[in-house]
Amino acid sequence: MKIESVDLFYLSMPEVLDIGDGSQDALLVRIRAGGHEGWGECEASPLTSIASYVCPMSHSACKPLKYSLEGKTVRNVKDIQRISAAVHENSSDLLQADHTLSGIDIALYDLLGKKTGEPVYHLLGSKKIFPKLPYASQLFGNSPEETFEKAIKTKQSGFKAVKFGWGNFGRESLEKDIAQVQAAREGMGNEAHLMIDAGTVWGEQVSSAGKRLAMLKDARVFWLEEPFINGALNAYKTLSDSTPSIPLAGGEGCNNFVQAQAMMDHAGLKFIQIDAGRIGGITVAKRVADLAAIKNIRFVNHTFTSHLALSASLQSYAAMEQDFICEYPVELKPLAREISVEEILPDQNGFIHVSERPGLGITIEKAALQKYLINVEILVNGRSLYYTPEL
Repeated sequence: MKIESVDLFYLSMPEVLDIGDGSQDALLVRIRAGGHEGWGECEASPLTSIASYVCPMSHSACKPLKYSLEGKTVRNVKDIQRISAAVHENSSDLLQADHTLSGIDIALYDLLGKKTGEPVYHLLGSKKIFPKLPYASQLFGNSPEETFEKAIKTKQSGFKAVKFGWGNFGRESLEKDIAQVQAAREGMGNEAHLMIDAGTVWGEQVSSAGKRLAMLKDARVFWLEEPFINGALNAYKTLSDSTPSIPLAGGEGCNNFVQAQAMMDHAGLKFIQIDAGRIGGITVAKRVADLAAIKNIRFVNHTFTSHLALSASLQSYAAMEQDFICEYPVELKPLAREISVEEILPDQNGFIHVSERPGLGITIEKAALQKYLINVEILVNGRSLYYTPEL
């Protein structure tokens, strides 16, 4: 199949709030070839990603992504990998390139799967796949009482694992953080897996994170996620060495394979969390999952957007039985819920399953795209480099 078109769609809620919720806007990528179309989704900053696809060339290592993509042939996975490698060669100085490539790469796998009639995990060489235990990923409440009510609701919905994060956690007093974590544990009960996401709130300050370790241990947290900014290897390793009873998770901020490898090698992580919509797509996520298995580090998806993104995030480790847990956002904005026809829902035992349908197994609801579509045109010196395509 020869790539005939690559279309980028900027979607947004009418109002985007200053909260840690990535489901408020989206950039969807549609690729058409050979009578088929594949869809992908990029994580964060749709306008910047559109610009990276069409921007004028600055020099030989700073070319727009379209240079490596348009008119190329996609017959198999190796062709997708070649496109990924070409982007990294031709756009290595374009800082948004890996974000944009992520949606493109995901769309290419979806396209190829629909062409061959296979689910994406088959294309990756996986035949037997395993269910995942979803943790209900959500923000802390504005008060311990609200967090408790959220936890109660989560437990009543059948979830056996939960993650609370962001909000004011780590930004106020230790006592307030203790109250929030205790409320989460009390609401979910003693048997549930409880994860805490600090949202990089402590930067590189090990001492600030260290003050919370005792209460996290008392609450029997399954992991502490992103206490520091991505790449703060010494801070991660120091905290990890000081508290082996509290596993650290991180890596969602990794924009490429090398960053993820460094986090696994030097940060003392027990869980590496990778966002296929940010790191370069399924191609790179699969490389990280394979390396994590060798290093005996548990691989976990990261996603806080649509079920298209959720499906993409599961493909790279669908066949890995030891990596049994997955992020499952439960507070999605209407945009993220409405853009797909299908949802990936927990079964009667509380597990989710990767779709066996061709590609990602997700159908895009184009009426919803139209509802949230932001019309964009990029002009340079009077010449139009991009305008919102027809749905």
